[in-house]
Amino acid sequence: MADFDELTRLERILDLVANRYLGRFPTGIREFLAFGIKQAWACLFGALMLTAIIATAWWYPDGAVLARNDLLVILAVLIQIAMLVLRLETGREVIVIVLFHIVGTGMEVFKTSVGSWNYAAGGVLHIAAVPLFTGFMYAAVGSYLVRVYRLFDLRFSRYPPRWITVVIAAAIYLNFFTHHFIVDVRWFLVLAVGAVFFRCSMHFRVHERTLRMPVLLAFVLVAFFIWIAENIGTSAGAWLYPSQVDGWHLVPVTKLVAWFLLMMISVVLVTFVYPPKPPDPPKPPGPPAHEDNATIRR
Repeated sequence: MADFDELTRLERILDLVANRYLGRFPTGIREFLAFGIKQAWACLFGALMLTAIIATAWWYPDGAVLARNDLLVILAVLIQIAMLVLRLETGREVIVIVLFHIVGTGMEVFKTSVGSWNYAAGGVLHIAAVPLFTGFMYAAVGSYLVRVYRLFDLRFSRYPPRWITVVIAAAIYLNFFTHHFIVDVRWFLVLAVGAVFFRCSMHFRVHERTLRMPVLLAFVLVAFFIWIAENIGTSAGAWLYPSQVDGWHLVPVTKLVAWFLLMMISVVLVTFVYPPKPPDPPKPPGPPAHEDNATIRR
C-alpha cells in the first residue's frame, strides 16, 4: 500500500494485514477502503485533538481547579508523547510538527492581539492570550500532510521551482500580519498560487492503483476539511470569532480563502523535510505473448 521503508513499525503491520485481507474485495471497493483507511490514519493526531476539545466542552466542569485550556495543553502533550513512545510518528514528522508549532503560535499571538479571534480566559499555560494547545492544532495539519505524503507515496509532475513556492509562502505569511495595517493582497496571492501550481499534478498510490489529481484541487479539499474542523472547534468553545460571541454560527465560507493560502505555507514547510519527487517512469511493456510461447517451445 505504501513505500514500506517509510512506514512506522505499526504501519508496517497494518500494511501487511491490509494487503492480506483487502484482496478479497472487488477492485473498486478495495481501492475505496484502502483510501479511507489511509486518510483516517493520516488524520489520527488531528482527530485526537478534536476529540479532546469536544470531550472537555461537554463534560469538563466550569469551576474545576485546573482550567480547561491548561487541561487541553496537558492532553495535547500526552498525545504527542504517546505517539512518539509508541512509534506512531517518524522523526521527519516531529521536525514538521515543531515547524508548524513555531509558525502557528507566532501568528496566533499577533491575531489575538488585534482581535481577529479570541480564546476563553483562564489557565497559566499560555503565551500572551494564546493557550499553548493552539500550536498543536497547527501541528495536526503538519502531521496530516506528512502522513499523507508517506502513506500515499506522493509524487508530483510539473512541480514549480521550490524557490518560487518559498517566496509566495513567505508573502502569504507576511500578509496575514500586514493586511491589518496596509492593503490586503490575499486575492493577488491566490492568483499567484493558482498560476504557479496550475499545471502541477499530484500522483498518489492508493492500493494497487496510482491516481492523479490537480494540486490546486487538493489544496481546496484540505482547506474545506480544515474549515469543518474549525467549525467543530468554535462550536465547542475552544476559540471564537468576534461575530460568534453573541451566538455561535458557522464560520463564514470566505474563511476558506485563508485556509487555502495556509495550505501553500503548509506544503512549503513539508517540502523542507520531504522534497517533492517526480513520478516513476513508466515500465517498459513486456514481450508479446507469442514471443514467450516461442521461447518456451525452444
